[in-house]
Amino acid sequence: MQEYTIHPLVVGINETDQGVMTYLHDYGKRILLPIYVFYLKGGDKNILVDTGLEQFVVSDEIRKNCGFDIFEFEDALATLNLKPEDIDVIIHTHLHNDHCENDYKCSNADVYVQKAEHDFLKNPHPVDHRYYPDVLDEVNVIEIEGDANILDGIDVIFTPGHSVGGQSVSVNTSKGKAIITGLCCNDKNFPASGPAIAPGVHINVIEAYDSMQKLKEMADILIPLHDLSVGKLKSIP
Repeated sequence: MQEYTIHPLVVGINETDQGVMTYLHDYGKRILLPIYVFYLKGGDKNILVDTGLEQFVVSDEIRKNCGFDIFEFEDALATLNLKPEDIDVIIHTHLHNDHCENDYKCSNADVYVQKAEHDFLKNPHPVDHRYYPDVLDEVNVIEIEGDANILDGIDVIFTPGHSVGGQSVSVNTSKGKAIITGLCCNDKNFPASGPAIAPGVHINVIEAYDSMQKLKEMADILIPLHDLSVGKLKSIP
């Protein structure tokens, strides 16, 4: 089976409340929330998980405190000697705007997304304002229903709850199965003992809770989608 290394690229950062990540835990604690693009290196295709925000503002104080570089999308890819048109495959964890705004720049990419998530994007409910219905209009969307194999060594796991059609990305590495969570969370969602904690933002908290337990049990390497420590890594593993 093909092995990959995962390269986190930081394409935005926000300051928010820890309770946005951990349901009923740690409200009032301010945290930094990085926004990632993950490049999967291995095989003969250039593969991204998510594409992040297109425009953002980062204060000098946050840049100083976060401990890593924050790039515009094109500049992030350039650190790996890539351009947007070099990308062959984009796999989306979900379609909140901070995960997919740069898709249209990747003119040659096939974009994999759960059908339930794509349907919700096209007709979003007002309860969730982070869906921009036209954001995938200029790309080639391939809809998935449930768990699926995308490429040799890369699978998606249907993990709804944070969104209606969230999917986590399982990547075969030299150190085992690395899973990029399809739910927005950080390290506090996965305590060393006891159950995982549901995301603070969710469309269905019971589904979100169950999805988190499944990921905690499955992964050899667990990569929370917005964990600050991930941005300090050049590659995983």
